[in-house]
Amino acid sequence: MANVPRRIAIITGTSGNLGINIAYRLLKEVPKRFRLTIIVTSRTLVKANKTIHQIKDYNEKKNLRSDGYLDFDYLLLDFSDMVSVLSAVHSLEENYEKIDYLFLNASQNTHDHFNYVEATKEMLTDPVRASTNPGYKIEKRGVKSKDGLGLVFQVNVFAPYYLIEKIKGSLLAKSDDARIIWISSILGRPENFSFNDMQLLKTGMAYGGSKRLVDLLHLATYKELKDKYGIRQYLTHPGIFVSYTYTRFLNVFMYYGMLALFLLARWLGSPWLNIDGWKAANAPIYVSVKADKEDDQSLKYGSACTKGGEEYLKTTTVDSTGKDDVLQYLETLKKEWDEKFRDQITDSRKL
Repeated sequence: MANVPRRIAIITGTSGNLGINIAYRLLKEVPKRFRLTIIVTSRTLVKANKTIHQIKDYNEKKNLRSDGYLDFDYLLLDFSDMVSVLSAVHSLEENYEKIDYLFLNASQNTHDHFNYVEATKEMLTDPVRASTNPGYKIEKRGVKSKDGLGLVFQVNVFAPYYLIEKIKGSLLAKSDDARIIWISSILGRPENFSFNDMQLLKTGMAYGGSKRLVDLLHLATYKELKDKYGIRQYLTHPGIFVSYTYTRFLNVFMYYGMLALFLLARWLGSPWLNIDGWKAANAPIYVSVKADKEDDQSLKYGSACTKGGEEYLKTTTVDSTGKDDVLQYLETLKKEWDEKFRDQITDSRKL
């Protein structure tokens, strides 16, 4: 099998509903002539192994890839811990000569509770808004990571950016068709973010703000990645689907009520109510496997579906206001963390 061409994919947040479906669809969509390696990321080895077994079982059930053309690895990675990010970089560089696909799917929110009065009001008066831009999901403010950064900012924006910066030359550029796939959100609206709150500590919309930052970061970096490193970076979003992040807060009545609301919003004309993870993974899979050099990297590729539930791709433009400011802030923060890590190495050698 030494002469078989290979495709290596990292999927952050692999165990979630979207991450696992990205993996499932890769099994089907990556051409069978390639040996596909899926690197599952997790904070714990137990969860990583469980996820690998899920993907293996799916492959065997669907009979998608034969022996020798599929293998797995795991990467212990916690975006809320910058030391973990750097350790993951070292592990990748020690074990791989290239990376072909990097799906930046892991995400963090600081959900606190649902405002049920507001939820009822929105569902009765504007079910599309209640499904796609809810004002009743209340998030905690001011939550920091143990690294002292805004937690949502670090996990959803800075740590993934830091990972890219560390492996873009050593691993991604070594691929003949490297692709970075950012998973954004339809909540990445300009009104959900303030440039006076880069780390999202003051806002009650930290999740949406982080996705706005992702959008701007992509627009500020995709051209250089392509021109200097030969890496194509794409911005995607999965629409609305059943996420394990929120369903754990719901009882059985609320869960089925949510599904009914989603179906109603889809029937009323919203293209973003995919509901299931397979359809939600459509856009990330398209840009990773099917997009060619003519596909516009400045657009946001969304997973959409018809009223009848048939999936399709829908692109939207992104307001680029402030993209250079976002990149400058992140570049400065990266330099600060490079210095911190350098000082730690120096101190350890003194010991």
